[in-house]
Amino acid sequence: MRLSGRRILLIVGGGIAAYKSLELIRLIGKAGGRVVPVLTAGGREFVTPLSLAALAGERVHEALFDLTAEVEMGHIELSRSADLVVVAPATADLMAKLAGGLANDLASTLLLATDKRVLMAPAMNVRMWEHPATRRNRERLAEDGVLFVGPAEGEMACGEYGPGRMAEPAEILAAIADALGPKPLAGRHAIVTSGPTHEPIDPVRYIANRSSGRQGAAIAAALAARGARVTFVTGPATAPRPTGAEVVEVETALEMAAAVEAALPADVAVFAAAVGDWRPVAAAARKIKKTAAGPPALALAENPDILASVAGLAQGRPPLVIGFAAETGDLIGNATAKRQRKGCDWLVANDVGDGSGIMGGMENAVTLITAEGTEAWPRLDKREVAERLADRIAAALA
Repeated sequence: MRLSGRRILLIVGGGIAAYKSLELIRLIGKAGGRVVPVLTAGGREFVTPLSLAALAGERVHEALFDLTAEVEMGHIELSRSADLVVVAPATADLMAKLAGGLANDLASTLLLATDKRVLMAPAMNVRMWEHPATRRNRERLAEDGVLFVGPAEGEMACGEYGPGRMAEPAEILAAIADALGPKPLAGRHAIVTSGPTHEPIDPVRYIANRSSGRQGAAIAAALAARGARVTFVTGPATAPRPTGAEVVEVETALEMAAAVEAALPADVAVFAAAVGDWRPVAAAARKIKKTAAGPPALALAENPDILASVAGLAQGRPPLVIGFAAETGDLIGNATAKRQRKGCDWLVANDVGDGSGIMGGMENAVTLITAEGTEAWPRLDKREVAERLADRIAAALA
């Protein structure tokens, strides 16, 4: 396992597991990496700046308002000069600060200011780890593209037993190597559409659907993590925008079609957006009022079929075009027919019928349909679905 020339910004949080950071620094150095330590006030209660500096061979950074450091490098440069930011131990406090966008000390400021990926190794009491607030924060951070290793299950320093132990230094080293490993999609361009579209009826009303945009955002993040240059075209979704992607915000299907066309050419196009099939022929300039005549007639026009248009390009068609099909019945039959009708290479189908909890939810159960047949995947977190799909894309484009 080699990390030659790689620079790791290591943030050491306040917890008894902080002593493991010393071994982690040693292992990273042995693998050829360079560690720049950042010590929080809480971390200073468990390990000393001298021990970190001695092992890393680098100055330890502690204060946000350190005038010498600001002159020599500055916290912005410090946050961006690394290849990866590692937080070990990642306390509940550090996770909450990043999830909430807080920046009141050096560590939290660096986490917000960095343009590199962040890997967290959580460590805390089992009750803290299982608390709903921590679970929400971890979910939010994962959606934002933060990587995690651990925690493990075992006996705590406080005497309790359960999940919350920080991963061992060797495990963290493996996660670092994986995060910095070969990028199979380096040099490739991916277009990913995501979220719903909003088709205006008047200034306050629109036609839309329940898509959260989580699946598309997760796919964009997974492709970016594999080295692809990602153009992420999203409607007004609730999901956080993926890190590492160029984000293009749109509202309507017409705007999404134009953004996709402008983003071409690409090596792969993944159409995960739930694009509205129809739009009002003309949106009212003012809010439509109730009248004695009853509800107004709403004339609709068909929106462009973005998937079919790109799949049918005679020139400039991406080598791999992937569509999505949200069905409420006869999943395989409807989705297979849609793949053939649209002309896409692969189609990811899911059942979003009543009780599935998929549209707008955190999990997905998909069937991948290709010219070779169908492959049903188990119900997974949408991030795991994205990781599987990204691996398949990387293999197909290899």
